[in-house]
Amino acid sequence: MTLRCGITTGTCAAAAAKAAAMVLAGGDPPRDVEVFLPLGEAIRVPIARLQREEGSPVVTAAVRKDAGDDPDVTHGLEIRATVSWDDSADVRFAAGEGVGTVTKPGLQVPPGEPAINPVPRRMISAAIRDVTARGVRVEISIPGGRRIAAKTFNPRLGVEGGLSILGTTGIVRPYCRKALHDALKCSLDVAAACGVGAPVLVPGHVGAGAARRHFSLRDEQVVEVGNEWGFALELVSCYQFRAMMIAGHPGKLAKLAAGQWDTHSARSGQAVEYVRGVCQQALERPVPDVPTAEGLFAALESEQRQRLASEVARRVRVAVAGRLGSRPGVAVLLVNMAGDRLGADGDFSPWR
Repeated sequence: MTLRCGITTGTCAAAAAKAAAMVLAGGDPPRDVEVFLPLGEAIRVPIARLQREEGSPVVTAAVRKDAGDDPDVTHGLEIRATVSWDDSADVRFAAGEGVGTVTKPGLQVPPGEPAINPVPRRMISAAIRDVTARGVRVEISIPGGRRIAAKTFNPRLGVEGGLSILGTTGIVRPYCRKALHDALKCSLDVAAACGVGAPVLVPGHVGAGAARRHFSLRDEQVVEVGNEWGFALELVSCYQFRAMMIAGHPGKLAKLAAGQWDTHSARSGQAVEYVRGVCQQALERPVPDVPTAEGLFAALESEQRQRLASEVARRVRVAVAGRLGSRPGVAVLLVNMAGDRLGADGDFSPWR
């Protein structure tokens, strides 16, 4: 059975913001709008509702979140964007009803800012800039978001008052374990058939982009594993690969060092707790009080960051090599959310 993909809250917010900006700039209310996803693909998103009182300098548009066949808690919610002209030349963001505000350091946006992650911010800004070069204030809201956020990790992470606007690719890919397993086997079959001797396994978009940025790789060499690391490593052992690199963010990959081979957030612990313990042992210093692995690394000075990342990478490599046995050789590259190198461990000569 083929499962249907959906769109992220970030894509919904970008589409709603564009529709509202079009009306604010004097255009007719659109039934749908075109937005560009982070990898360059254009999609059309239907607009559920537009509201502007006569003579009002404020326009609100809404998009109904469609998560496809993924069991997403935000499926069916209205993602609203309320826009107005701003005296600055920028696109300025505000958190409306049901969208959280960041209260702790260590997340992708600083404390005091709306919990709208960097990729959705860029998407929203680009969508508005398709319409106007003027300064715009955009308030994103999700009615019912506060209630749903209480059931998520947001309160523990330091996001208060609602949900986060998320997404790195703009698309929600539905979770189906069998489909993921089939896709993984297909990817490894293709790699082997194309003569790849040293595949690169990544959790997703961030790891894939970083691997291609830091190494010269063939398309079929990069295999997205998602959260299915236990299954992926069982598969890898069935091929004649001479080496394997694992590349990605420590927020996912540190879980492997802790023996968690299914890294889905609903079925595994938070990586930051493991990284905090390694930090205490490796650096022998107080651990920064931040809620995420990204924030913990960012809070360290450069030399300490590299030492910690290299030690976490070493532990990931040892855990993976222990699960695989004697072959293939394993190397681990850890990167931050921007794809910058944090630390590494292992022999990288097969990819140079």
